[in-house]
Amino acid sequence: MEDTALAPASPAESIHCLVIVGHIEGHSELSPGVKSTKYEHILPVLASIEQSPDISGLLILINTAGGDVEAGLAIAEIIAGMKTPTASLVLGGGHSIGVPIAAAASRSFIAPSAAMTLHPVRLTGTVIGAPETYQYLSQMQERIISFVTAHSHMTSESYRRLMNAGGGNAGETGSILSASDAVREGLIDQIGGLSDAMAYLHK
Repeated sequence: MEDTALAPASPAESIHCLVIVGHIEGHSELSPGVKSTKYEHILPVLASIEQSPDISGLLILINTAGGDVEAGLAIAEIIAGMKTPTASLVLGGGHSIGVPIAAAASRSFIAPSAAMTLHPVRLTGTVIGAPETYQYLSQMQERIISFVTAHSHMTSESYRRLMNAGGGNAGETGSILSASDAVREGLIDQIGGLSDAMAYLHK
C-alpha cells in the first residue's frame, strides 16, 4: 500500500507538489494502517523533477512525526542537491528526521500553528549494551547536526542545546519548537502559508 501523496505537475503547471506525511519509512515496512512516506518512492520522483524541463519549482509539504534516519537523510540530501528551486512548508509538524528535510529546501516556511521537535537519535524501547551502538548513534547524530546547520541559519551550539534539553515540553530529552521558536533559532526561514511558499517559487 502506497501512502505517499504525490501530485504530478500537468503540462500547464510549472510547480510540482511533493507531500511528506506520517512516518518516513526506511528499509523495514511499517505496520498496515500506519500512514507512511516510502523513501524508495520519493527518490526517483525527485530525480525526475530535477531533469524535467517542464518543472520550474518544487513545493514540499511536510507533516511528519519522523521515522527512519537514513531514509530521511537520503531524501534531504537529494532535495539539497537539486538545482530546481525548492520551498518547504511545515504544516502540523515537522518532527525528528523531518527537521533536515524541511531545512534542505532553498527556502523553508512553517505555518503559524505548526511545531518541530529536536531530540537525540534514539532506539525506542531498546536497551543499548554495546559501546559500538553508542558510537553509531553518536555518529548518526553528528550527521544530522552537520546537515541541518549547513542548510539553515541555526548554529550547532543551538541545535545541541535544544536537542539535549531535559525536563521540557518534549516529555524526555529534547525540545518542541513553535513556529516562532523555529524561526528565531534560525532553523526555518520564515513563518508563512501556502501562498507565501508559492510566491517564492514563482518569483
